[in-house]
Amino acid sequence: MQVSSVNNVKIYNLSHGKSLPEWLSDRKKRVLQNKDVDIQRRIELIQDFEMPTVCTSIKVSRDGQFVLAAGTYKPRVRCYDTYQLSLKFERCLDSDVVAFDILSDDYSKLVFLHMDRSVSFHSQHGHYYKTRIPKFGRDFSYHYPSCDLYFVGASSEIYRLNLEQGRFLNSLKTDAAEINVCDINPVHNLFAAGTLEGRVDCWDPRVRGRVGVLDCALSSITDATEVEGLPSVSALKFNGSLGMAVGTSTGQILVYDLRSSHPLLVKDHYYGLPIKSLHFHEPLDLVLSADSKIIKMWHKDNGRVFSSIEPQANVNDVCLYPGSGMLFTANEDPKMNTFYIPALGPAPRWCSFLDNLTEELEENPESTIYDDYKFVTRKDLENLGLTHLIGSALLRAYMHGFFMDIRLYHKVKTMANPFAYEEYRKDRIRQKIDESRAQRVQLKKLPKVNKELALKLMEESELPSKKRKKKANAVDNLLMDDRFKVMFENPDYQVDERSEEFRLLNPIVSKVGEKRRKKLSQLVQQEEQDGEEQEEEGRGSDEEESSDDDDKSWVEEVRVQRRLLRAEERERSFVQRKEKRQQDRDTNLQSSDQVGNPQHQNQSQPRFYQIKAGEEFRSFSDVSHKQKMQKTSLEERLQREERSGMLNLSDAAVGSKQLTFTLKKTEKQRFQQQAERDHHEERRKIRRAAGHLHSQRGGRGRGGSRGRGGGRGRGRRPF
Repeated sequence: MQVSSVNNVKIYNLSHGKSLPEWLSDRKKRVLQNKDVDIQRRIELIQDFEMPTVCTSIKVSRDGQFVLAAGTYKPRVRCYDTYQLSLKFERCLDSDVVAFDILSDDYSKLVFLHMDRSVSFHSQHGHYYKTRIPKFGRDFSYHYPSCDLYFVGASSEIYRLNLEQGRFLNSLKTDAAEINVCDINPVHNLFAAGTLEGRVDCWDPRVRGRVGVLDCALSSITDATEVEGLPSVSALKFNGSLGMAVGTSTGQILVYDLRSSHPLLVKDHYYGLPIKSLHFHEPLDLVLSADSKIIKMWHKDNGRVFSSIEPQANVNDVCLYPGSGMLFTANEDPKMNTFYIPALGPAPRWCSFLDNLTEELEENPESTIYDDYKFVTRKDLENLGLTHLIGSALLRAYMHGFFMDIRLYHKVKTMANPFAYEEYRKDRIRQKIDESRAQRVQLKKLPKVNKELALKLMEESELPSKKRKKKANAVDNLLMDDRFKVMFENPDYQVDERSEEFRLLNPIVSKVGEKRRKKLSQLVQQEEQDGEEQEEEGRGSDEEESSDDDDKSWVEEVRVQRRLLRAEERERSFVQRKEKRQQDRDTNLQSSDQVGNPQHQNQSQPRFYQIKAGEEFRSFSDVSHKQKMQKTSLEERLQREERSGMLNLSDAAVGSKQLTFTLKKTEKQRFQQQAERDHHEERRKIRRAAGHLHSQRGGRGRGGSRGRGGGRGRGRRPF
């Protein structure tokens, strides 16, 4: 159960809490009820008081014992017995229910209007009879004295079905294109129908003639209401013999006295949603009006709000239990809500224990709102110098801060900042000065980022209203909108005019950009000089004349931009190929240096050597090699050079050099060469000479004649 207080009126939501799935067994439900605290605290006033998907309408029988609800999916109607607090029966239907009514005091006589133009009658045992009306219906009412059913819908006629004779009677002709709702006064049986055009037609069933017309659409437009579109009638309800309330599709409720064509009161919901349900509460003279978002309770004399209910799901229908403070709602949700408001009346007889329960809750109220306390954070305490009070009774810890007495807060605030009034006075003076400056000629201040875009938006906003496009109305507030503020402050959002996408999507940006840059430079100079801007006349005509030329030459501009892009692409590819060739050349030179100096790869750190007098420096590797060779004998040096065969340098008197080297083969290459040698050797052993096959006579081969015998194949040459 959820308790809320709106305008000091307690509202108890008896359907709040977790609901158990239908497919759970009774044993598992009992286990969950014993373990889960939320399930233990919930109040299941009527067992299985819900629909599979959505509930569309709900009503209470006249004896108050049965609650009937229609919903989907699949289309069905459920009847709940309030004396047993459980489901009595459930019947599935062929089509969704638009509206239904209870003709008897209990559930024994029911009438359903379906979406497929069918009207079905149900008795106590089940389905009884089914018929159809000519047009799609939207609402119907039952006239008890004559046993007539009045059907209204997508037609200008009101169809009458007499249940005593079992046949349709002559329909009532109206001037409306369509009729949305209807109702019959319970005192003098006046029939009223609300039309799509916002009128209410009143008919007398005794003479079958129209006796009055109320123009509710015109009356709903007042200074205190906000109306968008044509207000059509969406709800209608009589109160006594002379009272009537009309709900419109734009969210207004008009309270009428049938003796006057002007409304006594016009109440606006301020949601702009159609009114779906209207009810009168006689003991307190209240009106309960509901749209899909909220249920409002207000006084019908002055319109003062009594209280309101905002369910979590959208509301489809509201039913007020007669003579009590309980009401049921049909929602766009499987669960049907049950609200109990003690201020409207006592609990019904079948759930009188609710009065005792609410009295116990009121005796032990829980303070959840601190009206006499001020919430402060730790940083606020540091600014006020009250950190030493943390942990004392003067500060009550809550979430990320503390609650402190509002009187103590004001006292400390005055002591900590004694010049607060002076600061407030200076701020007010500054605001007055800014307001006076706003009446002067304003200078155009451009942002730091995307100055050209900002200038373009300013120019579009300055165009006359006839030349603006439909979307140009939003340009005025684009620069002032906080959502686009980063685009003119962050340099990352700077428009790159040299990119390919920008140049192709803006073919005439070069011509228009030139004029805008000139104007931009002029504005920047004006900002630097801090001078007042004087308006110059006669500039707009030149821009208008040049706009036609720009529109004609946009195709040529696109071609020029494409040619420039292709030329730039060719130049970039040429530079890339040139750089790649240079890089390959450098790589080859580095690889040759590594082959010539194999020790160079192992040198990761620089090494220093001392060059002796009279010795010529060639390379670092040569110096180290000579130092090693000097320690060995001449015989060993000669044998090592002959054995290596890799590099041999001989100096001459004139400085010439002789270089001989052999390439070292890899193991794979040596293995492949050896395999080839073995293969050739094997073929040489198998090969046989063919000299004995040589004959003086020519055969039938190439160059031979057919008559000289010999083989049929081609002649072989000897190896």
